[in-house]
Amino acid sequence: MKNAYFAGGCFWCIAPVFREMEGVASVTSGYCGGDEENPSYEDVKAQRTHHRETICVEYDPAVVFYRDLLTVFLESVDPFDANGQFIDRGASYTLALFYQEPSERTAAEEMLADLAAVEGKPAAVSIEPYKHFWPAEAYHQDYDLKNPEAFARELEESGRGNISCPLRFRKKRVK
Repeated sequence: MKNAYFAGGCFWCIAPVFREMEGVASVTSGYCGGDEENPSYEDVKAQRTHHRETICVEYDPAVVFYRDLLTVFLESVDPFDANGQFIDRGASYTLALFYQEPSERTAAEEMLADLAAVEGKPAAVSIEPYKHFWPAEAYHQDYDLKNPEAFARELEESGRGNISCPLRFRKKRVK
């Protein structure tokens, strides 16, 4: 098993997209990118740390490729918004890919270059070396499953209601 780290704005909103993929064992909400130890949700949300809301995707690379995860990530966010995602604004909600090995960095750079070429503008996605992942407080884990009605309202109010993982990425391996 391997881990991939994606900062995609509100972690409540992006975690379910990955959980449904074949080959994904778990998705944990947390914080990544800053140097502060044991950040709290309140501090990250208030921009008092250098962390971003991030998910850790534990996956089986024999079933799903890292590039597949990158594709789902990019199709689940607004990759051109440099100030956050949807109604969530500020540095802690900006996009980032935290790579652990050179091949992940290369894949991210290539995919973002392809996206920029197609769209005619650069994506606002930071590619950073992985430092440390701090799991978020327990009430943030699987928020959509624990609070389905509140989660549905959050998606709708946030503007993410129309963003979802394309069916072609669910329950099958992408070639």
